[in-house]
Amino acid sequence: MTGKEYPPVDFTIEAERVAAFAKALGLEVGDGVPPTFAAVYSLGAAAPYLFGDPEAAINFAKLLHAEQEFEWTRHPTVGETVTSRGRIASDTERRGMRFVGYEVETTGSDGAPLCRSRALFVIRA
Repeated sequence: MTGKEYPPVDFTIEAERVAAFAKALGLEVGDGVPPTFAAVYSLGAAAPYLFGDPEAAINFAKLLHAEQEFEWTRHPTVGETVTSRGRIASDTERRGMRFVGYEVETTGSDGAPLCRSRALFVIRA
C-alpha cells in the first residue's frame, strides 16, 4: 500500500468553523486561523479516503492515532479554499501490529504549498 495516493479534497476555511474551533481551544476568535485547524482542513479532509478504502483495510475499531505533526509554509486565511491530497507514506507490520504512515500535502488557493501533515496510525491485531 505504500505510495498509494488518494484524490484531492477541496476545503473552504469558513469563518464560523474557525471561530468555533478557536473558542473550543480558548483562543481569541478574531486572531485568524489557529495553526491546529490544520487537523480539520488537511488531515481531517483527506483521511476519510484512507479509512474508507477497502484495499487499505484500516480497522478503525483497532486504530490508535499514535503521532501527528504539521509543517507550514504559511497559514490559510478565512474564506480561502485549500486542496489536500493524501497518500500512504509507509505501511509496515511489527510484533503483530500494523503501522501506517499517512501524509497530506495541502496547497492554497494559489496552488502553492501551504501545509504538510504527517500521521502515524497503529492498528492492533
